[in-house]
Amino acid sequence: MDFALTEEQTAIFDMAHAFGQDNIAPHARDWEKQGTIPKELWPQIAELGFGGLYVSEDTGGSGLTRLDATLVFEALSMACPSVAAFLSIHNMCAKMIDTFGSDELKQRVMPKILSMETVLSYCLTEPGSGSDAAALKTRATRTNEGYTLNGTKAFISGGGYSDAYVVMVRTGEDGPKGISTVYVEDGTPGLSFGGLEDKMGWRSQPTAQVQFDDCKISANNLVGQEGHGFKYAMAGLDGGRLNISACSLGAAQTALAMTLQYMAERKAFGKSIDQFQALQFRLADMEIELQAARTFLRHAAWKLDTGAPDATKFCAMAKRFVTETGSKVVNQCLQLHGGYGYLADYGIEKLVRDLRVHEILEGTNEIMRLIVARQLLAEQ
Repeated sequence: MDFALTEEQTAIFDMAHAFGQDNIAPHARDWEKQGTIPKELWPQIAELGFGGLYVSEDTGGSGLTRLDATLVFEALSMACPSVAAFLSIHNMCAKMIDTFGSDELKQRVMPKILSMETVLSYCLTEPGSGSDAAALKTRATRTNEGYTLNGTKAFISGGGYSDAYVVMVRTGEDGPKGISTVYVEDGTPGLSFGGLEDKMGWRSQPTAQVQFDDCKISANNLVGQEGHGFKYAMAGLDGGRLNISACSLGAAQTALAMTLQYMAERKAFGKSIDQFQALQFRLADMEIELQAARTFLRHAAWKLDTGAPDATKFCAMAKRFVTETGSKVVNQCLQLHGGYGYLADYGIEKLVRDLRVHEILEGTNEIMRLIVARQLLAEQ
């Protein structure tokens, strides 16, 4: 088994890392204070091919593997996990449209999606349906012209900011088989947004409710087939779980690097604190756990790329393990900074706040455990 990255994969990581350090890291704290990411950043990212990472080359995308994509998100999250995670959401939506959308829909919307003139948001969660996503109530009623949407989506990254929304709606009976996916462009009459949420982390990402009040869309904005939307949504989540894990990994690795530098400079009892054996043990444990998380993540990505029958189980396991490892590591890094870690100037407290939500979204880590347990029991 070869664990080494290819030359091309190393180049992908290096390109993403360099872009992040030059164009994102210097501004991350300011964007957090402003509560937004400048729209002009996205076309710059798209020039690298990151607007359609695993969109097929036939459609104009980069056609990368899921493993390749985790390298991009790990590298970019070393600059800011909030920005990197938002790019993951856009790519998840782009892949859904590329895989399931009609030729007419793809020809109409994909060019601007790939150039990131059109930034996408993913709308699944509702105020009353989180982990039980199949209980969603937002309804799309068929009309002569297309569909009329009514309902509310909650916790939407890019709500009121994005240019289009990939929305899971109910077109039929209760349960998963009654759900479809539609494409709703910003500015569509009947589409509106709640106030911006005041969040613990990911503060540079505008987050708001997305509301539909007799919102009328064309029948051509249906993605794929009616009644298949829940399957489409779940297919996107396996890759999303890998991406968000990569965002935890990159941010935690950066926190460890910052902590090593701080400990080399910080003096106590006549020597730098990196010379105390008890603290060295903590550094070693963090590095061991991050390397284990990286290996696990790449193995899960390989499973998804090769279509392994247990890929969903491995994506769930990796998501649970890597995101909790990331949170644990950044929290330990804050502790090793002492009081300085609690100050915004040192950048550690932002990472603690940003990574906490990774254990909740893309399926909570409790749901990840449920997926794993069910598959274990089914194998008996």
